[in-house]
Amino acid sequence: MAGNDLGGLLGGLLGGGRGGSGSGDILGALLGALGSGSGSGSGGGGNPLGGLLDMLTKSGLVDQKDSWVGTGQNQSVTGAQIQQALPDETLRKVAEQAGVTPEEAASDLARTLPQAVDKLTPEGQLPQAASLEELVRQQSL
Repeated sequence: MAGNDLGGLLGGLLGGGRGGSGSGDILGALLGALGSGSGSGSGGGGNPLGGLLDMLTKSGLVDQKDSWVGTGQNQSVTGAQIQQALPDETLRKVAEQAGVTPEEAASDLARTLPQAVDKLTPEGQLPQAASLEELVRQQSL
């Protein structure tokens, strides 16, 4: 399905050779869940990355999110912060798809989101792409 394709693309973007496929799978599951409308109806122009960034902003992770999108050093987040930022239903769906507990999913996302958002926003802003898959493919080249 599209989530698996996206997971493979994200795994490649994150350096899939060193086990990045698992990271890509959990990110693909998250962005797939957000793209399917299971998140809160926040915008992002149909791009689930924009919706994710909106969620991080609304949950008080503005400085961290801005550091990932910007061109400076990426600030870290904790699994607990990710659990608070994401709707419970979304986190459960991601965990189920990845075959882990919601706590493990949140910890994995806390570890991989800073790098993924950083790579998907190379100009210091969210690029306009027709789809997230297109955006990942552009950055992988």
